[in-house]
Amino acid sequence: MRVLTQQGIPFTPHEYDNTMTDGETIARLLGEDPMRVFKTLVTVGNDGGHYVFVIPVCATLDLKKAAKAAGVKSIQMIKQKELLPLTGYIHGGCSPVGMKKPFPTFIEESATLYDTICCSAGKVGFQVELSPMRLAALVGAQFADLV
Repeated sequence: MRVLTQQGIPFTPHEYDNTMTDGETIARLLGEDPMRVFKTLVTVGNDGGHYVFVIPVCATLDLKKAAKAAGVKSIQMIKQKELLPLTGYIHGGCSPVGMKKPFPTFIEESATLYDTICCSAGKVGFQVELSPMRLAALVGAQFADLV
């Protein structure tokens, strides 16, 4: 939220019970359509590069589509223990905004159907609602078919 404020990007903060970790449950707690609430997934490509994918909480990342979007032969999820040292975020609180360093980022193209989407605010128990276009511009993301 600090980065969004510093960049002058409008957002609406949402808080939820931080013992909840299931994205669809969190969407219901927020009173939101699970297709509008997005999770952030960090992967590693066969080239050794790291790639970030932002997809609806009710969807599963299609690794073949993800690899195609990233322009690599194959992609796999990083190990959970690698998330904090790599991004600065813990599992359940990973945001596409404010990672330790920028990674190529891709947002599921369905996000463009909405004026606003929700994603992690960088801490378990907090989400931000913002324009998917502003999010993409901030993190240098491309929209792609990922699910």
